[in-house]
Amino acid sequence: MSTQISGKELALVKGTQSPETTTQTAGMIRKPGIDSNTAGASKIWLGHVECLPNTMGPPHHHGEAETAAYVLKGHIRVYHGEDYKEYIEAGPGEFIFVPANFNHIEGNPYDEPAEAVLSRGPDNIVINL
Repeated sequence: MSTQISGKELALVKGTQSPETTTQTAGMIRKPGIDSNTAGASKIWLGHVECLPNTMGPPHHHGEAETAAYVLKGHIRVYHGEDYKEYIEAGPGEFIFVPANFNHIEGNPYDEPAEAVLSRGPDNIVINL
């Protein structure tokens, strides 16, 4: 039995999908959980991200999408500002918010991988600069 509201169905997604099904940047492996492909979502992308040790991705932004992350393990830095010299860093149990159209770089300067739950809407928009 499925439950529908306005043509949408309630969905259960078991685990994440392959990272090849969503946009990526170097140093971060984004695996979708809830998106248009897995659940028919049209206003949110929710997934698991692994930030590889000792890596820094390229400068990018997420267009009109706001981004929220909850760090599960390790530490993730978000570099911003002039020449990306400023940063904030979040560890386990902390949240990060990145506004829409905000140029930044994600990184993990440590020897251990970092993991987070990532939410963005309406999709996993990544615009590399």
